[in-house]
Order: sequence, then C-alpha cells, then structure tokens
Amino acid sequence: MSTPMQRLHRKQAWAARGALAAAAAAVLLPLVRGGPGGLLLLVVGLAGLALTVAALWWVLSRRGAVRAGAALLALATPIGLVVLFLRENLLWVIALSALLWAAAVWCGRYALRSTGLRQGRIKEYRTPPPKRPFLLLNPRSGGGKVEKFALRDKAERLGARVVLLDPERHQDVAALARTAVADGADLLGVAGGDGTQAQVAAVAAEHGLPFLVISAGTRNHFAMDLGLDREDPAACLDALTDGVELRVDLCFADDRPFVNNASFGVYGAVVQSPGYRDDKVGTALELLPDLLTRQRGPRLTAHADGTTFTDPQAVLVSNNPYRIDDPLGFGRRQRLNSGRLGVLAVKVDSAVEAAELLLDPQGVGALTAREVVIDADEPQLDVGLDGEAVTLRTPVRCRIERRVLRVRVPRERPGVPDLPPRLDWRRLRKLAAAVGRTAVPARSAHRRRPPGGEEPGR
Repeated sequence: MSTPMQRLHRKQAWAARGALAAAAAAVLLPLVRGGPGGLLLLVVGLAGLALTVAALWWVLSRRGAVRAGAALLALATPIGLVVLFLRENLLWVIALSALLWAAAVWCGRYALRSTGLRQGRIKEYRTPPPKRPFLLLNPRSGGGKVEKFALRDKAERLGARVVLLDPERHQDVAALARTAVADGADLLGVAGGDGTQAQVAAVAAEHGLPFLVISAGTRNHFAMDLGLDREDPAACLDALTDGVELRVDLCFADDRPFVNNASFGVYGAVVQSPGYRDDKVGTALELLPDLLTRQRGPRLTAHADGTTFTDPQAVLVSNNPYRIDDPLGFGRRQRLNSGRLGVLAVKVDSAVEAAELLLDPQGVGALTAREVVIDADEPQLDVGLDGEAVTLRTPVRCRIERRVLRVRVPRERPGVPDLPPRLDWRRLRKLAAAVGRTAVPARSAHRRRPPGGEEPGR
C-alpha cells in the first residue's frame, strides 16, 4: 500500500510528464499541421512580433511623422499576421498551440508547487491591541476613499485619535506623527498614498511603534504586498482590535524613506514635470524621446554590491525584489523581509534591443543588494520615491534596514497571493524521470516550514 508521500511523488512525476508532453505538442503542432509552409509562417509570426515591439520603441523615442508612422505599423502588423494565418487556415492551430502551452505551464507549476520549494509565509506575531492609536487620514487620497468608506467614524469608534489632513495646504506628516508620539501614541497609522505611508512608517520604526496601513491610496502597492484588502480600506481598521504584527523591511534613499521603490532616470524625470499630475500620458510622450535618446537628463552609474551598471536609462531600487520572470507574478514582491534591495537597470539603445528585452525580460540587469549607490554627471538627481517627485544630491545611497518596521494588520485578511514558482524545465525533466522518489533536494524534506512560518534561520 502506497504512502501519502509516494502518492505525492507520483503526482509530481505525472504532472511533470504532462508539462513536457504539452510543451512538445505546442511546438510541433504548427510544424506538423502546416508542413514547410507552417514553419515559414511561424518564422514570419516571430518576425512580426519583433517588428511590433520595434515600432513601439519608435513611438516612445521619436516625434512627429516618425512617431505617427510607427504607431500605424505597431497596429497594422498584428492585424496583418491574423489575416495571414486566417488565409492559410492556421489560426486555429496557433490558438490550439497557445492552449497547449498554457496547459504545459499549468502542469509544470503544479509539479513544482508540490515540491516544497516555495517561499514561506511571513511570520505573524501576536501582540496586544494598542491603547492610544493615532491615525492620519488624507481625504483626497484614492479619489475620496476616506469619506466613501467612513474611515474617520469607524476609527474613532475603535478608540483612535484621528487627524484629517488639510487638502488645501502642505502638512509635514512626519512632524505630526512625532508630535503624536510625544503625546503618548502607541500606534501610528496612515490612510494615504505610499509616499505618505513611508514618511510615517519611518517615524514608527524610529520609535519602535507598530504601524497601521490603511489601503485608501490609488494603487496601494505596499498594502497589496502585505495582503491587505484593497477593495475595502475600512477592513484594515480591524487590526486595531483583532490584529497581528508583521516585521518588514524599510528602505532609505539617503535620509528619505520608501516602502516600495526609488526610481532614477526616465521615470524620475517624468514625474518631476509640472504637467505630469494632470496629463500623465501626454507628459510622458513629450519627454520620453529626449530621455530615451539621452539628449536630456543625467548619465547614470549604479553601483550595487560590487556590480556596476553604466549609463542605463532607468534604475529601479526596490524594497525587496520584484518578480520579472513570470507574467502572473510580474511586479509583485514575494517577500518584504529578506533584507535585500531589488535592483533593475534598463539600458536600451535601439529598436532591436527593445525587441530583445521584451522577448527575454531576463535581459534586464536584475540583482539584489544590501546597498546601491546611484551616481551621475549632474549635482542633483530627480527621483520618483514611492511615486512622489523629490530631488536628491548626487550620489544617492540607497540602503535597507531589515525587519525594523512593525506593521499591524488584521488577523483575517485576503492575504498575499501564492505566487507560482518559476518554471524550471531542467527540474521538470528530473521529476518526469523520477520513479518512487522526488526530484526535490533531500534537504528540503527535512526543513519543513511550519504553517505561516518562515524558513528557519531566515
């Protein structure tokens, strides 16, 4: 009689075999069905995809008639490919091949998901509820979510002292938070954008106080990676009475805190434009040609733990690395407590390089580091810090402080999505060939992580 572990190993092996078989069928179907002509059409399709990406590069990096022509080319090329495959009665083959590839990816992830190699959930700490919580609410954030979800009324009913920010004048939220700490506050919280969150989070970390994130901003990237409910900001207030704490990292660009990322180069310059808030797309299209071709903006050099990126158009330094290897997990952070900065450096000087970058996102200069120094040929740098435009003196030193931020979250919350494991075809081949055993390293079987816990020693 087979044991549960043996049954799991068999499922792994068959899922891996299914993934390899579906992948092979997805590749061979167009060749078998279309013959030599199918192979030629496949080459034409790939060339069309590359041409579309090149056209999009010209749209971003050129102006006037060239931009208009490139926009038409980017639109006409995929339409022409669809018409061509329809005429050759091969569109259904391409569609079926895409479905087979999707099945291969699903089976492969299932096989790898059951190996126990996934990241553990962040550890939760049970702590008593705060007695004197202090909350800052931005009534303009997220298009008026503070009023829409009656955040002030609920927070005050739960015993919090609430201060509404004045939308007509600038207020120093860090100073307001420090005053609250001096008055005896034992928790600091914010309903606002990520830039505002970061400033108050730094004060909370400085004084060792718990920090409450209320997802009332427009995008709420930090709240998303914390697993909070972004559809109902009022649910975040449940942490005041029934909450747990997460210990997460906090980052700084010089002395300016950030919870998501610091962007240098193209994006940093675009967000500094006076017209960006009113017309993001128009402002970007106006500025990008000069920025991408280096006719405007500083020449950057990024130093990250011994690795140097020379003359990139953009550098993104993030609080823990973003995933770029999978469309389903793209732009998400699996962890917020690794103690490592994520670094993405982009250097594209031609349409060909743009096509290569899109077809292979791994071509982006990506790594992790404990410290990143951004230098430039100008005395000051425009930086997008959690989406806010700031100017810092060159060079800018980015650093990460591990697990210094005590984030209080509701015990019951949607949670961070379980991001799929990266497809590893070599490991899948090992799993497919396994008989009565698994391709998982033996050490993984002995290092079981408790539910909701972290990997030991992390």
